[in-house]
Amino acid sequence: MQRIVITGNERDQLISNAVKGAIAGAVGVWLMDRLDWFMFKRVDARARQRTEAVRPGGLDPTHVAANRAAHAAGTTLAPAQPHPAGVALHYALGIGPAAVYAATRERFPVRRAGQDHLYGLGFGLGLFLVMDETLGTLTGLSADPRAYPWQAHARGLATHLALGLATNMVLNLLHAPRPMPQSALDRTRLQREETAPIFSPAKPDTAGVTLH
Repeated sequence: MQRIVITGNERDQLISNAVKGAIAGAVGVWLMDRLDWFMFKRVDARARQRTEAVRPGGLDPTHVAANRAAHAAGTTLAPAQPHPAGVALHYALGIGPAAVYAATRERFPVRRAGQDHLYGLGFGLGLFLVMDETLGTLTGLSADPRAYPWQAHARGLATHLALGLATNMVLNLLHAPRPMPQSALDRTRLQREETAPIFSPAKPDTAGVTLH
């Protein structure tokens, strides 16, 4: 097996990309929550009531996890939802994967112009399938997917795709080259002028030329 060696510069770049991914993920989660709340309040009342009824304890998955952790520690969260512990866990589940995504994104195949958003959509879709549709049920943090109305699945898919797009867009902004300040441009231009070779104009050869 070939051993992968990471240089110091590559390590620093991975860390930098991961930090940018964490920032982008936090922004993505914030936007996802706004969209999720907007859609949830406008869904059919029966679908909304059914969604709330099948949730364990009537809580969303991250607050279920936070309350279970509190009970295991011999304490309770008040209120059970919303609570800073549940909100923090909710953000962590978006920030963590976004940091990994950002750290490895540069190793993906060359992104073609106009298709960069596909990576963001793929990231959001992956989170939806793994977090919402699989791990939640396996860990008991959410009910069986079949217990939820189709509107809940559609909302979850739409909001996670929005999360992926937002995360990718913020990453692109953070990676965009910044314009050099005018003072730095002036210094660079001066340095180039100082180091440029000086050529004296060649004297015309007048030998054999009759001047009138």
